[in-house]
Amino acid sequence: MNKTIRWGILGCGRIARKFASDLRLVEDAVLGAVASRDKSNADSFGNEFGAERICYSYEDLVRVSDIDIIYVATPHGLHFEHVMLCLQHHKAVLCEKAFAINAQQAARMIATAKEKKLFLMEALWSKFIPSYQKMMQIIESGRLGKINNVLINFGFIPQPPVAPRIYDPALGGGTLLDIGIYNVFFALSALGKPDAIDAWMTPAATGVDEQCAAIFRYNNGAITQLFSSYSSHLPTEVNISGDKGRLLLGHRFYAPDTTLEFYPGRYDTKQKVEVTKVEGWGYHYEASHAGDCLRKGLTESPVMTHADTLLLMETLDEIRRKAGLRYPVD
Repeated sequence: MNKTIRWGILGCGRIARKFASDLRLVEDAVLGAVASRDKSNADSFGNEFGAERICYSYEDLVRVSDIDIIYVATPHGLHFEHVMLCLQHHKAVLCEKAFAINAQQAARMIATAKEKKLFLMEALWSKFIPSYQKMMQIIESGRLGKINNVLINFGFIPQPPVAPRIYDPALGGGTLLDIGIYNVFFALSALGKPDAIDAWMTPAATGVDEQCAAIFRYNNGAITQLFSSYSSHLPTEVNISGDKGRLLLGHRFYAPDTTLEFYPGRYDTKQKVEVTKVEGWGYHYEASHAGDCLRKGLTESPVMTHADTLLLMETLDEIRRKAGLRYPVD
């Protein structure tokens, strides 16, 4: 089946712009409609990316009859509301991460999609890019041996004008759900579900986490150390260390432009790991996969499964519980 997938984009912010740009790289994909509650933003976005239809409300978007799937690109504090709106109007959804504010919301979203037999996937783009695929190949090959430690840092100081959502509790502000989610996702990819979690945070003036540190402990002795920050510039790297070698994902480890280096033995030498060069921003991989799932009649991705999303959200919930970070919807 070579059906052209007709996309809608709900929310016309920065990440939506990257997604719309990369959608041009996806075979058999069309940008059918975009929606923003800001008319000038909707017009500008829709005209720039050649949308066939421009909507000035999300309700108008979900009523466009020939849209196959909607990419939800609003702040994660609004994902539950917007995904449920799409599902109630029988639209498949690719929802930007963080999928929801908490696991309870995520479970309701997934249950609704299953009830209505609709495709729903978290848009955790890193899982589909070549550098992540190469990382997993190296781990699964055994070249690192028994993995004993994962160390991940991700931090930067937001520069003016600072997006209000970053520190807004009602929108799930703070480092953990914005950038720390990458740390948690990569740690789970390397070592799986932890047996114990400890976490701490430094609160911002609004009560959300300006810094967050988490330690995952495993019954086999492995330890993961995760740190996210809005108060300092961090290397934004992943180190995965085993008894046979260490793998380093360099700056912007979550993105296609990262570098991979393998350090065998005692780490006195390094080997550069070749990774496929990526066109565009790298969002076309998840878009292409979602389109393939729709053509096959799937309601769940076999790559980014509902179980994957729930594990990620449950882990984030436990970190927040241990760190004392709560949101109004909790």
